Amino acid sequence: MVLDTGSDVVWVQCAPCRRCYEQSGPVFDPRRSSSYGAVGCGAALCRRLDSGGCDLRRGACMYQVAYGDGSVTAGDFVTETLTFAGGARVARVALGCGHDNEGLFVAAAGLLGLGRGGLSFPTQISRRYGRSFSYCLVDRTSSGAGAAPGSHRSSTVSFGAGSVGASSASFTPMVRNPRMETFYYVQLVGISVGGARVPGVAESDLRLDPSTGRGGVIVDSGTSVTRLARASYSALRDAFRAAAAGGLRLSPGGFSLFDTCYDLGGRRVVKVPTVSMHFAGGAEAALPPENYLIPVDSRGTFCFAFAGTDGGVSIIGNIQQQGFRVVFDGDGQRVGFAPKGC
Repeated sequence: MVLDTGSDVVWVQCAPCRRCYEQSGPVFDPRRSSSYGAVGCGAALCRRLDSGGCDLRRGACMYQVAYGDGSVTAGDFVTETLTFAGGARVARVALGCGHDNEGLFVAAAGLLGLGRGGLSFPTQISRRYGRSFSYCLVDRTSSGAGAAPGSHRSSTVSFGAGSVGASSASFTPMVRNPRMETFYYVQLVGISVGGARVPGVAESDLRLDPSTGRGGVIVDSGTSVTRLARASYSALRDAFRAAAAGGLRLSPGGFSLFDTCYDLGGRRVVKVPTVSMHFAGGAEAALPPENYLIPVDSRGTFCFAFAGTDGGVSIIGNIQQQGFRVVFDGDGQRVGFAPKGC
C-alpha cells in the first residue's frame, strides 16, 4: 500500500471494480471476508468523512477522496480487519472499499492514510499502540528492474512506542495548524549548500501563519519532490548552481518541473556540493547526493530535485526522505530524522 502522511482515509481497491487501475496482487473481494462490515449513513464514522455520502437504497455510507495530483478514489466506507506481515492484526479499521479509483498509485493495493486527522490509521489505533510511527523509504535503486542482483530492499513502517527508538534521530517539534489537522508541520529554519547557510532561504518565508493557516512546511510521504516557497527555492537553486559551477555542466532547458539539470553522461565519479536542511530545535537532515540529484533519462541527465511553489505551503517530499528513518512521535509531538535508517 502507498504510505501517505498527507491524507487520512485508509482505502483498498475492491471488487467489483467499476474503474480500477492495475495492481500487482489480487483485488480485495469483500464477499470473501467474514470480518467486513458496512457503515450506516447515520453512523458517527460516516459523519467524520470530509466528503461522505449515502446510498439511500442500501443505507450505506459512501466516501470519496481527491488528491492534489488529480488522483481519486470512491466507494463504500466500511470496517475491516487488517493483517500485516509478521502476523499483527487490527480489527474494525474504518476504511474505504474503493470501486472507482484512478491516478498515480503505481500498482499498489490501496493507500494507508497516516495523517493527524480522526480517520487516519495512527489515530484509529492510538488507544492500543499510541500515536507514534516511523517509516524508512528505500531509494529508487533498491527495487525494481534497475536493482542490482541481491540488493532488493523494501520500505518499512513501524507503529507504537518502539518506532520512536531510533538513537541516531534528531528531533524537531511538530507545529500545529489550527485550520488543517491532517498535515505534519515542522519549522524549517534554513538550508546549507556546501556547508554554508543560504542567506535567501528565509525562516520568515517558510513559517506557518496560524491565523490564516497559510505557509509553513509539511513532511509528506505522498509528494515526490520537495517544493519550497518561491523566494526560498530561487535562493537555494542559485546557491547550488554557484557551488556546482566548477565541476558540473548545466544542461540547457531543464526537464519537466526541474529548472537545474546537469549532463553527467560518461562520468563515473562526480563531486557535488552537500545539501543539508536545518529545523527548529537543532535537528538537521544532511541529504545524500542521490536525494537531490536524480536521473531523468538514460543519457546521463541528472536534475536538482527541488522546485518552487506559489501554493502557500512548502513540502518536504519523499525523494528527500529516502534512506532516513522518519519518526512521527505523535505522543511527544515531534518529528525525527535518522540517517541510514533502513
